Parts: sequence; C-alpha cells; structure tokens
Amino acid sequence: MKTLAIRLEDDQHAQLGLIAKLEELTVTDAIRLAIDQWIESKRSNPQLVARVEALLADLDREAANRREAITALISGETTSDRTPSSETTSRRSRSKGGEPASE
Repeated sequence: MKTLAIRLEDDQHAQLGLIAKLEELTVTDAIRLAIDQWIESKRSNPQLVARVEALLADLDREAANRREAITALISGETTSDRTPSSETTSRRSRSKGGEPASE
C-alpha cells in the first residue's frame, strides 16, 4: 500500500469531512471511493483506451529489442553478423545531405 499526501483548500476539506461523516465514512475511505469511481469512469474513455493500447505496443517493441540484444550478447553475435534491416541499409547508403553516398 502507498501513502499519498494531498493539499486541500480549507473549505474543500471541511466539506469532504462533513460529507464523509454524514455517510459514516472516514475521510480516507471517502477519498478512496472517489478515486475508485474516477478510475472506473476513465476505463470507458475511448481515447484513453487507445493510448493504453499504444503504450502496450511500445512496451512490446522495447521488450523485443532488449530480448534481441540479450540473445546477441549471449550468442556472441556482433552487429556485423546480422543481416541489416532495410531501414538500416537505406540509412547507411545515404550521405548527410540525403543523397545516395558515392562509393
């Protein structure tokens, strides 16, 4: 469990305390309930869902890159042992000005 400290305006704190007392809750339980409701409302937000899916795809790509690097390290494979991807090849075959490099 994590501890979180927040700052509230005096009137906001007074209202929160009063409502919690009337609902027979502690202020902490009222805050937890509000947070749970806020999180639940966000779960159905299509933009948030799309951002979460994009984040998962980024994490998967990063994990695949790390796995590849670890596998290469363990196998003793060097960068020159691997077949370069088309992106790497096109980057190497161009000079700084974007023109094909002269060889």
